[in-house]
Amino acid sequence: MSSSWIVVIAVLIAVFGVAFVVGRLVNLRAGLLKAEAAAANIDTSGLGLSDTGPTVLHFSAVWCGPCDAVRRVVDQVCRELPAVSHVEIDLDANPEAARRLSVLSLPTTIIFDADGHPRYRTSGVPKVADLRSVLEPLLA
Repeated sequence: MSSSWIVVIAVLIAVFGVAFVVGRLVNLRAGLLKAEAAAANIDTSGLGLSDTGPTVLHFSAVWCGPCDAVRRVVDQVCRELPAVSHVEIDLDANPEAARRLSVLSLPTTIIFDADGHPRYRTSGVPKVADLRSVLEPLLA
C-alpha cells in the first residue's frame, strides 16, 4: 500500500472521529435528557414553573426572529393540552435565569415535569409532535 493511501485512510479516520465527537455533544445538548441529567439539582426558583403539571419554558428576545415561531408552536401545544403551562423568559430581561439553565443560544425550549425536573431540551424551533411526545406521558 502506498504512503498516499495510508494518509488518505488516516485523514478519513480522523474526520469520522471528529464527526462522532461533535454528534455526541449535539445529542447531549438537545432532545430527551438522560435520567441522571434530569435529576440534577437545578435551581428553578423564580421561573414560574407549575407545580401541578408540566411546564414548557422557552427563552426568547425581542430581536430573535425564530422565537416568534417557537411561541406559536408552544401556544398550539398548550391549547391542545390545557394542563400544560407555558412560561416565556426574555433573555435580555433575565440573563440570570439563562445562566442558571446553561442557555447558550436562542431560542431554547425546556420542558419541566411537575416536580421541576427538566425532561426535554432543544435549541431552535421545536416540532409540535416532538413537544407532544414528551408532554403526553408527563400528563398520564
